[in-house]
Amino acid sequence: MELESFSSSLENSASTREENLSKPQHVHQRSVILQEPYSDEGDSRLVYINDPRRTNNKYDFTGNEIRTSKYTIITFLPKNLFIQFHRLAYIYFLVIAGLNQLPPLAVFGRTVSLFPLLLVLFVTAIKDGYEDWRRHRSDRNENNRGALVLQCGTFCMKKWKNICVGEVVKINADETIPCDMVLLGTSDSNGIAYIQTMNLDGESNLKTRYAREETASMVQEGNFTGLIRCEHPNRNIYEFRANMEFNGQMIPLGQSNIILRGCQLKNVEWIIGVVVYAGQETKAMMNSTMSPSKMSRLETYMNRETLWLSVFLCVMCSVVATGMGLWLEHHKHHLDTLPYYRRKYFTNGLNNNKDYKYYGIAMEVFFSFLSSIIVFQIMIPISLYITMELVRLGQSYFMIEDRHMYDSSSNTRFQCRSLNINEDLGQIRYIFSDKTGTLTENKMEFRRASLYGKDYGRFLHQSNHTTDEINYEGELEGPRQKLKSEINTDSELLALLRRGIEGEERIAAHDFFLTLAACNTVIPMSKRSSSPSSFKKAANEVGAIDYQGESPDEQALVIAASAYGYTLLERTTGHVVVNVNGKNMRLDVLGLHEFDSIRKRMSVVIRFPGNSVKVLVKGADSSMLGILDKENDKAAKIRQATESHLTDYSSNGLRTLVIAARNLTDVEFKEWQEKYEEASISLSERSTKLRQAAAIVERNLNLLGATAIEDKLQDGVPEAIESLRQAGIKVWVLTGDKQETAISIGLLCRLLTNDMHQIIINGTSEGDCRRLLIDAKAKYRIKSVDNPKGVLKLNKKKSSNHIVGDFDAKKSSVLSPEIGKQNLRNVGAVEHESNDCRDKILSYDGIPLALIIDGNSLVYILEKDLEQELFDLATSCRVVICCRVAPLQKAGIVDMIKNRTKDMTLAIGDGANDVSMIQMADVGVGICGQEGRQAVMASDFAMGQFRFLKRLLLVHGHWNYQRVGYLVLYNFYRNAVFVLMLFWYVLCAAFSTVSAVTDWSSVFYSVIYTSVPTIIVGILDKDLSYKTLLNFPKLYGAGHRQESYNLHLFWITMLDTLWQSLVLFYVPLFTYRNSSIDIWSMGSLWTISVVILVNVHLAMDIKRWVLVTHIATWGSIFISYLCMVILDSIPLFPNYWTIYHLATSRTYWLTILLTIILGLLPRFLCKLIYQIFWPSDVQIAREAEILRKGIYLNKTL
Repeated sequence: MELESFSSSLENSASTREENLSKPQHVHQRSVILQEPYSDEGDSRLVYINDPRRTNNKYDFTGNEIRTSKYTIITFLPKNLFIQFHRLAYIYFLVIAGLNQLPPLAVFGRTVSLFPLLLVLFVTAIKDGYEDWRRHRSDRNENNRGALVLQCGTFCMKKWKNICVGEVVKINADETIPCDMVLLGTSDSNGIAYIQTMNLDGESNLKTRYAREETASMVQEGNFTGLIRCEHPNRNIYEFRANMEFNGQMIPLGQSNIILRGCQLKNVEWIIGVVVYAGQETKAMMNSTMSPSKMSRLETYMNRETLWLSVFLCVMCSVVATGMGLWLEHHKHHLDTLPYYRRKYFTNGLNNNKDYKYYGIAMEVFFSFLSSIIVFQIMIPISLYITMELVRLGQSYFMIEDRHMYDSSSNTRFQCRSLNINEDLGQIRYIFSDKTGTLTENKMEFRRASLYGKDYGRFLHQSNHTTDEINYEGELEGPRQKLKSEINTDSELLALLRRGIEGEERIAAHDFFLTLAACNTVIPMSKRSSSPSSFKKAANEVGAIDYQGESPDEQALVIAASAYGYTLLERTTGHVVVNVNGKNMRLDVLGLHEFDSIRKRMSVVIRFPGNSVKVLVKGADSSMLGILDKENDKAAKIRQATESHLTDYSSNGLRTLVIAARNLTDVEFKEWQEKYEEASISLSERSTKLRQAAAIVERNLNLLGATAIEDKLQDGVPEAIESLRQAGIKVWVLTGDKQETAISIGLLCRLLTNDMHQIIINGTSEGDCRRLLIDAKAKYRIKSVDNPKGVLKLNKKKSSNHIVGDFDAKKSSVLSPEIGKQNLRNVGAVEHESNDCRDKILSYDGIPLALIIDGNSLVYILEKDLEQELFDLATSCRVVICCRVAPLQKAGIVDMIKNRTKDMTLAIGDGANDVSMIQMADVGVGICGQEGRQAVMASDFAMGQFRFLKRLLLVHGHWNYQRVGYLVLYNFYRNAVFVLMLFWYVLCAAFSTVSAVTDWSSVFYSVIYTSVPTIIVGILDKDLSYKTLLNFPKLYGAGHRQESYNLHLFWITMLDTLWQSLVLFYVPLFTYRNSSIDIWSMGSLWTISVVILVNVHLAMDIKRWVLVTHIATWGSIFISYLCMVILDSIPLFPNYWTIYHLATSRTYWLTILLTIILGLLPRFLCKLIYQIFWPSDVQIAREAEILRKGIYLNKTL
């Protein structure tokens, strides 16, 4: 977040054009910053107040009915099927089912072949239909709500969906706004309305909106007339440009005069407004778009392996087709007498002596290829997609319910907003973090002040008057107020402020605190009243003041001013009332220039009771120091002292603002007023014109001083960052704060250490930036990398290469928890350095490097051809801190790493200016903080505190990656072993694609027989406990090394699959070679053998056995037997009663046992040898866990 965003925490999108100058080209289309709606002032919407017929006569405006549903009764089936078939696997199975409907290719029953695909489509359609039905119900309830609309001179109830543009609407307290309305009047005498925008942007603090003073007579007299010219509908909820023609006046309208649909009215009895946007054209509806969908990295790898399986499938089908062709060619003269291919029927029936449909060798080969595809279709596992969705859903449930990620202070728990990327949490290499509100609490407290060149607050005492009644003695008598929070005050400064207003220092102090109290958008409210006007009625009563503001910075400054005797009591569009040491002072507000990211300052033009006009300004030092008066020598000394204080404040991690003011001459005021009024009513380039008007008064300012606000670190941030770094994750901080503040916070949170070499890049031009980058690379001997996609390929060396000593030594060391802990800390100590070639240059002469770069330099670097130089330098440093960066620059930095490396990125932030960064990263995390929920709504995951990121990645990320990686490999294995078993049979059956396994068994194999254990293990299995994973962060490196899923593991799994399929087929065949067993009995034996084999295979790999796991694994075998008994009991099926004959034979059970042992023996031996001689870090840690549990049990027994 921007350090000096003391107005709205959300970036003013009016500055978009200027920000685009600093935006890299590859981020252009993905930016969430809104562009100017239009530039032609004549192209505007005309709204005739209280005349909807005339308003809609020329323009075809939409009604106020909304629709968020995707389907209707007519479009549901075709549209839903179209969306589902975006998955190529579904198209594949549709083609397979279609081929099976052709008579020459009818290998399976036609109904059976459609069952898997229809089941998947049906389940998904039911889910989508239910979700859309809920949307329809919500839309219906929303559209049928009622509101008071002016009709024939009286306000009558009207359904929301029937409200039109141009109608006048009355809203009562606590009601929801039905459409976007320009405020005409309120029950408050000052025309103020308070709204809550929770439904719009998630922010819970109240916002203030104002009715123009010129329209008060319209409401009082009930004569609603006039013409509003406004911009066309657009998505920008933070800006509105319009003007109103009323009684011959041109009245400017802005963001403070419009109330948007979905907001709630608070603290006023009623408001009246005119509808300017309705229905789908309201800003809320135009912003109701989903975040960009993301696909996990592992799923992209899965598609690669799916392609390999498709190649295998084609090879197998080609072998069968070729074999059939050779077989037919060899036996072409004996087809009438062979069992598989006869030209005539020899049965006594209708077909006796009729010819077979024999199509010739060429066509038979072609049909054989297609039939083989049908028989071997489950080589591509359609059930894998459903299984992964269910597993991710279960994983998300346990993440949400994790009590260790519940934030009691804000009463928020962890949120999973995306179910597609759970496993990516286990492979994160880069974390890009905002600072304010993410690493810090974003709860501002005023700490120190530089006033007239003197530092106050260095040794503060805790003042009690801020929680007790304030009663100034002597001449300072008047209203007594108390604040709701405690403020540290400086007694010396208090003494200065209680003196009479005479002398330059006292006058400067007066203007200083007057600026803090008046130059803001904060609204004072009484705890016992609903309107700020109640302060007048309770002038002599004690009441707690509650300041409502859109920025914590502003609130902290206003509270500080009140603690020093300058209490803001009232604010309207035209004036503010400030209680100065017991006396009320009314100041007329002539104009307000709100903060924006271009000027980085805020100013207000005030007329004092003596008719003098003064401009009060506060802003970032980078934007303020250049517009100060430089002609006065005394002012130069004050400036020098203030700059020294600013450096001191920043080095202590405090957020700073510079305060200045000056008197305006009549000429200057008149020039500014003309420009300001012209800009205020402009519909095109209003923001630019307002900045030009502000430049007239924001110059040659008299420096008053500076403020320092403390934003404390969140609990557990240093420990979390240290653990993440030990896990091999690089943490980059991207902040809008000034450089000194960011460095100080970096030291506090242990991101920076005192022994680091700090490389600082503060360039003012392209050439300057190029020189600084090249010099830094040369000094630290950093070489450029030619490979654009990186440089950053993983070194797949096993961590066991870094383990010193034999396995027996490690076993003895882990017997003691303390020794074992130290050993595990050392295990893989060099692991991170070997993962990435960059880590070889993370230090210079043994000293680590840190890069600090400012946003001004990034303007030239990201825009020009210097990005490669920055990439080489940044990736060679252990720490990177980017200061004074704009939101688009944050996204540009993330995009640079994504485009040039294969590493996974995670972005975390809490403000609206973090949205583009969050959406750009592979994984986006939002913090539920003080600045609303814009970041949360754009994120994939959301949490209450930064420290929870440690548990999310090191524990849940590790578990999810390990589970899903194994899940995918196991599903490939499970289906491939079944298909290969069928393949061996086809080779022995004259390549005829005749199956020994029944159609229903083929279908049930993936759906019923073996699916449930896979899902349960994918949700519940844990290779290590959370305590071990948190104590030894380096274990997270298993995800970086892709230990759970990689191409090497895939090929090993396929080799194991090949062996097991051979054992499955040939052991029963060899056992029953001399028997009279029929083919269906053999098929039944093969079916139950493969089901038991794959479930025992799964059981060998389960790390954590619980009751549910036992029930799922062994219950799956029982259910398979039960289904086979039921199928074999149906006389219509060819396998009728086979299981009953087989089960009575000892040979049957011994054959199954022998098949399981021979099939899994090589796998067992390989795992045993590998874990003894080449154990991974995870395996060593798991052994340590088991031994520690054994020691604990022995002690307890």
